[in-house]
Amino acid sequence: MSTLDVARTELALAVLYLNKAEARDKICRAIQYGSKFVSNGEAGTAQNVDKSTSLARKVFRLFKFVNDLHALISPTAPGTPLPIVLLGKSKNALLSTFLFLDQIVWLHRSGIYKNKERAEVLGRISLFCWMGSSVCTTLVELGEIGRLSKSMKKLTKELKGTDKYKNEQYRAKLKASNERSLALIKSAMDVVVAIGLLQLAPKKITPRVTGAFGFTTSLISCYQLLPSAPKSKAS
Repeated sequence: MSTLDVARTELALAVLYLNKAEARDKICRAIQYGSKFVSNGEAGTAQNVDKSTSLARKVFRLFKFVNDLHALISPTAPGTPLPIVLLGKSKNALLSTFLFLDQIVWLHRSGIYKNKERAEVLGRISLFCWMGSSVCTTLVELGEIGRLSKSMKKLTKELKGTDKYKNEQYRAKLKASNERSLALIKSAMDVVVAIGLLQLAPKKITPRVTGAFGFTTSLISCYQLLPSAPKSKAS
């Protein structure tokens, strides 16, 4: 491929990536938590960016609760253990509740919903729901990684005497395990972010710590949303 073709392909992938509402939301999230890290809860330009970006992100999430509501009532993959199914459904229910209540918070901050006290209570409840969904996601990922590990060990025994990394099934399981490990790290860090936003441990989890963890999980989310580049043909 020529230099122009490579540039064209890379720009096409960038356009494809930025056309995703989820990707734009995660970029805004990185800006939001990066600003929180810089401000450390002190008034100034960084805190203003944090607050304005937080409000802007709520628009991206309008009616997004429908996604998890659909996942909640959808059948699970055959053979999934009951504890993982229950944790997965709990995650969907909690995340859907968080996203629904978050819309009321947006209505209040936009000046449409006037009941400040109720909006603040609902906002706090929504954050607890998000923290709960992150805990459920962490446990689901742990369980799925354990299942994959057992499956890979069994496959390794079957492939004894051959190069397991040349086996397509083994490579697929290894890729899935790596992806779930990254998702596990992200969800566990998001639990810390939720604790910071709720100020459950203000001395240990300061706005700067919350910002650092939130910024890191935002970058992980951005990476997870990256499109796969097409393989170039040999010239």
